[in-house]
Amino acid sequence: MEEASLHVVATAGHVDHGKSALVLRLTGTDPDRFDEEKRRGLTIDLGFAWLTLPSGHEVGFVDVPGHERFVRNMLAGVGPVRLVLFVVAADEGWKPQSEEHLAIVDLLGVDGAVVALTKSDLADGVALTRVGEDVRGRLRGTALEGAPMVPCSSHTGAGVEELVTALDDMVRAAPVPRSYPPRPRQFVDRVFTVKGAGTVVTGTLTGGPLAVGDEAELYPSGLRARIRGLQTHKRAIERAFPVSRVAVGLASVDRGEIERGDALGLPGQWRPTSVFEASVRPIRGLTHPLTPRGAFKLHVGSAERDARVRFYTEPVASEGALARIRMIEPLALDVFDRFILRETGRHETVAGGVVLDVDPPSRPGADPAARLAARERASRGQLPALLVLERGAAKSADIFALTGAHAQDISGAVRAGDWWVSERLHRQVTEAVASELTDFHRGFPLREGAALDLVRTAASDRLAHLRAPADPGLVQGLLDDMNVRGVIVRAGPLMRLASHRVAAEGLEFDRLVQAIASAEPAPPTMTELIRQGFERDLIEAAAGAGALVPISPDLVMTAGFVDEARRALRDTDWGESITVSAFRERIGTSRKYALPLLEYFDREGLTLRRGDVRVLRSKA
Repeated sequence: MEEASLHVVATAGHVDHGKSALVLRLTGTDPDRFDEEKRRGLTIDLGFAWLTLPSGHEVGFVDVPGHERFVRNMLAGVGPVRLVLFVVAADEGWKPQSEEHLAIVDLLGVDGAVVALTKSDLADGVALTRVGEDVRGRLRGTALEGAPMVPCSSHTGAGVEELVTALDDMVRAAPVPRSYPPRPRQFVDRVFTVKGAGTVVTGTLTGGPLAVGDEAELYPSGLRARIRGLQTHKRAIERAFPVSRVAVGLASVDRGEIERGDALGLPGQWRPTSVFEASVRPIRGLTHPLTPRGAFKLHVGSAERDARVRFYTEPVASEGALARIRMIEPLALDVFDRFILRETGRHETVAGGVVLDVDPPSRPGADPAARLAARERASRGQLPALLVLERGAAKSADIFALTGAHAQDISGAVRAGDWWVSERLHRQVTEAVASELTDFHRGFPLREGAALDLVRTAASDRLAHLRAPADPGLVQGLLDDMNVRGVIVRAGPLMRLASHRVAAEGLEFDRLVQAIASAEPAPPTMTELIRQGFERDLIEAAAGAGALVPISPDLVMTAGFVDEARRALRDTDWGESITVSAFRERIGTSRKYALPLLEYFDREGLTLRRGDVRVLRSKA
């Protein structure tokens, strides 16, 4: 098996100007696949053929319909393709669909084009010159301006060799497709079943490679299937590379579950959307204003969707407008995708555009034009930083799905767990948490710290106030980052400012420690201490300072007494085991205090309980 990487060229031009005949002459393959196409002599659906150029480059032709009724299929063929063979018949010259196809190609943008003046054998020299000059004038100011023009005849073969040379030059000059990083997407333009091979989808692969054995996902349905086979130009291959025409055999998926316009890609790499923002430009020569009134058909790749448009700025032919577009059904769109809008009421192409944001905010904001203008100026690699700046925070996986670029080192952003956070948002949340803890420490100076829930709530509230995602994972990531930076310190279930120290000093502190020490080895319980007027915060502060040791929920002892009990355990010859009774007698207390102390030493790891007795772990 081979690997495939080739160029795809779309034909365009008026009906019956000889596109299919020219492709047949160039390739030896008839792109008209259906009986009705043969009978009527025009291309209804997409036809495919291929050619090896003198340079060795392979070219796949997508022969698209020229008749007005079949513009939808024409858009499906041209949509993902950036190289064009534009056809004008020398004996008829420029026609209405010539203009519409040119306008569509111009709006979609091209990386290269060749103009073929077909049927040159049916026009004399004067007529051929006149048609050529007219076509040159029509192309002026469009993406095809300056494209080489070759008179040729599919019937006689005249000029075909020169046309092949022009196509070869176009292909060699075409930029190498790049993606940041590879993210394959193939809009499905045909789906059928092959006996013994199962369900097959075809389309033009862009963005990244596909390989036999890959698990693929169909968007927007989320249906997953294993790639069991790949083919291009009737050759079986192991890997397919963009840009190329590829037939993909899918295992364990039914033909009826897939339709034209679905996108085949790798799992989790795309986020289907039904709302996006874009720059929109009216088609050249539009005879009426472009307004949001009425219904539109949106075409991108091989997909067609009913759509509504809301303009943020006034549409101007030379500059275009910024808009929000809402579709009836979702699509797997990418930033910088090009699309076409046809007005359904007028049955005409009215505009084209470029996708700028595939997941815009629910509310456009005070100045959506400024936000989208920044996206218009951005490169693919700059999109992650823009996304984080716009949202305040974004997950790494979301950044890739929404921009097609991985987040590396984002200028002006901080990594917090699985999230990237703008420095501004990080600073504001940090200030909110620090303010909350400052107030807490001021109100409760003897407590070691505040409960985690209090701190998390402070962070969540600030995120919500700033209209950033108050996601628990983001909150935890921010708190962990503050901990690493030394702003806050986590102590078990509590959180405190790193600068906070418990104010466990003074006469009251000394009186508490003395009250417990003077009663040992039978000190007062927590309940009794509180009854004597000692506050729980003071007791906990003394424990935090190390003067007292929490033995159980209702019992604290001085650190000195606990040390003496520990030495007594280590230095006494207990024989085979230590009983509660023997330990009680050794330290001169009652079972009420001896048992909690032994359980404390069990937790500490000094002793090991075996039934009703204990042994020192060093002798176990």
